[in-house]
Amino acid sequence: MSHLSVAKFGGTSVANFPAMNACAKIVIADPNTRVVVLSASAGVTNILVALANGCETEQRTKYLDELRTIQYNILDELKNNKVISEEIDRLLANIASLSEAASLATSPALTDELISHGEMMSTLIFVEVLRELQTNATWVDVRQLVATNSNYGKAAPDDAKTQKNCDNILKPLLNRGELVITQGFIGRDEKGKTTTLGRGGSDYSAALLAEVLDAKDVLIWTDVPGIYTTDPRVVPAAQKIDTMSFAEAAEMATFGAKVLHPATLLPAVRSNIPVYVGSSKDPAAGGTWVTRDPQPRPIFRAIALRRDQTLLTLSSLSMLHAQGFLANVFNILAKHKISVDTITTSEVSIALTLDKTGSASSGANMLSNELLTELSEVCNVKVDTGLSLVALIGNDLHITAGVAKRLFGTIEHYNVRMVSYGASTNNICLLVQSQHADEVVRLLHAELFEK
Repeated sequence: MSHLSVAKFGGTSVANFPAMNACAKIVIADPNTRVVVLSASAGVTNILVALANGCETEQRTKYLDELRTIQYNILDELKNNKVISEEIDRLLANIASLSEAASLATSPALTDELISHGEMMSTLIFVEVLRELQTNATWVDVRQLVATNSNYGKAAPDDAKTQKNCDNILKPLLNRGELVITQGFIGRDEKGKTTTLGRGGSDYSAALLAEVLDAKDVLIWTDVPGIYTTDPRVVPAAQKIDTMSFAEAAEMATFGAKVLHPATLLPAVRSNIPVYVGSSKDPAAGGTWVTRDPQPRPIFRAIALRRDQTLLTLSSLSMLHAQGFLANVFNILAKHKISVDTITTSEVSIALTLDKTGSASSGANMLSNELLTELSEVCNVKVDTGLSLVALIGNDLHITAGVAKRLFGTIEHYNVRMVSYGASTNNICLLVQSQHADEVVRLLHAELFEK
């Protein structure tokens, strides 16, 4: 199936009728796109998660009305929606009874079953949108294809079983020339229960199907026309990147840029299937290709900014016990499940940044009194907040002469609290005060990308 493309449309791309219509036109315009993976309409998954957590009758009714409104805003635009409305009503009724069950007792399996309804609804409606544009499509329940383990909420696919399912069910449809519409984010375990693949799961589904079908590429249609050198809201002169490597995309995602997370595209990365990111609202604007080895590979590729960093400076109380100091500190942090972002060390002190973006709590809250007390038994503890991490992403940064001079020369008027350089060939991190972060990014962008 070497000429086949797998396309994935995210939640904002299927949020309402005009958005869905735009997606349908993209699919129709590209004869290679034969498998389409959809997320739930924007806002739907959040409501389903809230229902799955259990809520009072009054709140439940409100959420169910909201869901109905989101889906009917699209259905009401269809000329002939009788058949499909009955299907959607059945799913909405199902959601109502599952959320009633959740209000009595929540469970991870029930949560996944409930959440999966978002993708079921968006895909059923999308088939109908295509049909009104005179294009026939076949709806396939992705749970028949993607086999997973039973780790509800973050299930891992069983690649061999998934391959077998696709050989038996999906390939015959594609060989007949069918256009297949299916769901992202969900699978099924050995017990026949619905599972979800965790955050970014729809990208994962698309990449997984591309891999088992040996597809030519994966097309990720989202609300931005590709990946930029930095956030265009911070730097209006940010440029679209035409091609970049999986490694560079991984660095950008790690540092909080709202782009693809290659972990969610693992199967495509593994099988060296190129991934395209483009805007479903403006397909003509072009996008970014992410491949294993794009050429050229510039020294500087992008700048990512991660706000709300907490800096922890720890100095050993005793020079004598310096050799066990690092091990001690990391044991304490690990025990409290603290994830360390960047780190610099001298013999008896370490400075490290904590990232709160990965967790619901803020950086300062992550530092519980128990943790601080435990740390202060082995070292002096100093906590600084109001900081931001500026990450320069590029290639071979560790062996390029003159990099540091350009960076520090450009931002000489700003205080840099910490630098992490040399551990990765793909990034250099600078910790600056949050109120200066945007300005630092603008200056660096002007120096590195606008000359």
